[in-house]
Formats: sequence, C-alpha cells, structure tokens
Amino acid sequence: MTTNSENQRVLLAGASGVLGRHITRALTEAGHEVTGLGRGPANDVRADLLDREALLRAVAGRRFDTVIHAATALRKAPVRHRDMYATDALRTEGTAHLVEAAQATGARRFVSESMVFGHGYGDFGDRPLTEDDVFGPHGTTPELERHLEGMRVKEQLTFSAAGLEGVALRFGLFYGPGGTDALLPMLRRRQLPVPDDEGRVLPWVELTDAARAVVAAVERGRPGQAYHVADRTPLGFRAHLLCVAERFGLPRPMKVPLWLMRPMSYAHAVMSTNLRVRTAKAERELGWSPAHPSPREGLAALAQAG
Repeated sequence: MTTNSENQRVLLAGASGVLGRHITRALTEAGHEVTGLGRGPANDVRADLLDREALLRAVAGRRFDTVIHAATALRKAPVRHRDMYATDALRTEGTAHLVEAAQATGARRFVSESMVFGHGYGDFGDRPLTEDDVFGPHGTTPELERHLEGMRVKEQLTFSAAGLEGVALRFGLFYGPGGTDALLPMLRRRQLPVPDDEGRVLPWVELTDAARAVVAAVERGRPGQAYHVADRTPLGFRAHLLCVAERFGLPRPMKVPLWLMRPMSYAHAVMSTNLRVRTAKAERELGWSPAHPSPREGLAALAQAG
C-alpha cells in the first residue's frame, strides 16, 4: 500500500463547493496544507478549469504534492439533462487541463471525485456492483452518453496521466451538512413531489464521510485504482426524502407517477435507476468506513447539530 500520510501541500479544485468545504476541513484537520482553486474570490488560486492557458499561468511557480479534482458546475441538484452539461465539460476538458497543471506543479498524486452513476443509469438488479464491473458504458441516449462520457473520460485521464499516481473515488449521492439543507424549504412548502421507489435503491454517502474518504485516498489510495464510497444502507430516492421529512418534522413529499417526472429529464433518469455498490475495497485498502452507516443516522446527526 502506498502511504503519503506526512503533511502534504494539496491543490483542491472545487474547494468552495459544498463537498470542497468538507474536504478542506478534513484535510486541514489531518495536518495537510490546502490551497483552493476555482473561479470565485474565496479561492487562493483564481482560475477556470476550462481555460487551459489561464489555469497554467495561475499555478506557474507553485509546488504541490497532491491535486484533487472535486470541481462541479452545480449550484443546486440537477433536474434536466442540460443542468449537467457544464459539469460534463469540467469532467472532460477540465480534467485534461488540471492534469497538466498538476504535472507543472510537480505533484505526484491526482485524486478525482467520480460517481457511482458512471456504471450507468437503469436497473442493475439486486447484485451490488464492485469496482471491477463495467464503468462508463455507452449511454442508451445521447444525453446519458454525454454524462457517462464525462465520468468515463475523467477516470481515464486520472489513471493515464504521466508521472501522476491517479486515484478515483466513486461516490454515492451526497447528503448532510450543506447538502440536505436546500431540500428543507422545498419539503416544508411541499414543492418536492417524488414517485414511489417500487423497490429501486441508490447508494448514499454523508458529506463528512465522503471528505474523510478523500483524505484516505490522498494518504493511502493505491495508484490506478477506483474506490466505491457509500454508506451501508442503499435507499430509494423517495425513501431518503421520507427520512429527511421525518427527521426534521416536515410534511411527507407528495407522491406522483414516475412518468410525470419525464420533463425533469435528469431527475427522471436518476429516480429510474436501481443500483447497489460494494464498498469493501475502500474499507480494506483505504481504511475508510462510514461513520454514518445509513441516512437515518446521518440525518439524525445533522438535525442534532442544527
């Protein structure tokens, strides 16, 4: 096992995002020095990942040990396919440019935020997928292929970058501090109708647990490897929202037929998916396990903290 637990200089793309803020805190608490990279004023290095020349100018003369790609273009949960297009570009061109920047700064490790949806959208049955199952299959529609290409290319670039130890973390759906908060006013006003799960489940991961997995990947991830990062309790989308409503004393979301979600094209694809993953590899190789084994525990912690 490769171990890089000594204090590292880390360049974090996406540091000002919800996950990025949790990663920054977790890395800092572990003794690492974090430099944020992004377009906004909260970042130490101001640059757009899609502007190659500006990015390379921004990192010129800087030195880092590890570079992390956790940048998305999402300000809220994606509903339509086009809501994902800017993030898709960050996964393809953005990753290619960030790899160049990492090489220019002398980094030896590159950690990418990936997603379990890289296995595809649809019904995968009851067998939990492992990291050895097909990742980045061709999408069944042009829109789904655009998203899958983004996740496929991001991992390919991560693993093939010359001189870099590439590690990818395939996360479940995020919830927790800074993530679940946006749902509460919508649930309160009953503005979040969702279809019945009908037996479908999805992997979830609490945000502070996800951030701890990033620290583990920085310190102990095996080069060239992907890891599933999710809790131990897959839940359907509606079941998750029912947990949120119950924990925060809010009205249960209205139930609607799945077909009614079709205009919300990306949300429809996610809610139509039935997917389980195994996390034994992350637990074994990274020494990571979820502090919150199910959304019920994670939401309880969030409610208590609030």
